[in-house]
Amino acid sequence: MNIRRIYFILIILEIAVFVACNPMISLYSEHAYNQATSLKVETLTLMNKAAEPYAKHNEKIEVLMLNLKKAHEYAKGRVNNELSARQWEIMIDPEKNLAAGFFRRWEEKGTLSEVFIEEVRNGLISPAFDLIIGLEAGKVRPEEARIVGE
Repeated sequence: MNIRRIYFILIILEIAVFVACNPMISLYSEHAYNQATSLKVETLTLMNKAAEPYAKHNEKIEVLMLNLKKAHEYAKGRVNNELSARQWEIMIDPEKNLAAGFFRRWEEKGTLSEVFIEEVRNGLISPAFDLIIGLEAGKVRPEEARIVGE
C-alpha cells in the first residue's frame, strides 16, 4: 500500500510541476476522451483474465498495447498536450507499474494471483486512467474557447 501511495504522490507532483512550468494546455478532444474511456474498460477487462495463462490472451494483449500506444501518439501530436502525452507515456512504459508493466509481469509469471490483479487494477491502473480521463474532461471545449483579439 505504501508503494502505491508513493507512486501516486510522485505522479501528482510531476503533474503539478509540469502545469506550473507550462500553463498552456490543449483544448478538449472528444476523440481523446472516448479513446481513454474505451481503453480503460478494455484494459481493466483484460486484466481480470490474468489469473489464466498469459499465452491464452497474448493476441488480445498485443492489440490492446498497440491501441494504448496509438493513444499516446495521438496525445503527443496535439498542440499544448504534453501533460496528457506524459500520462500515456507512463501508462505504456513496461518499466513502470501501470498497464505495460502489468502485462509484462503477467507474461513473465505466466499467471497472476487474484489478489494482486485486484490490487493493481483498482489501486493503480484504474485511478491512472481516471487521471487521464479527468484531465481531458476538464479541458475547455473548442466551442467555449475565447479567441484572443475578438
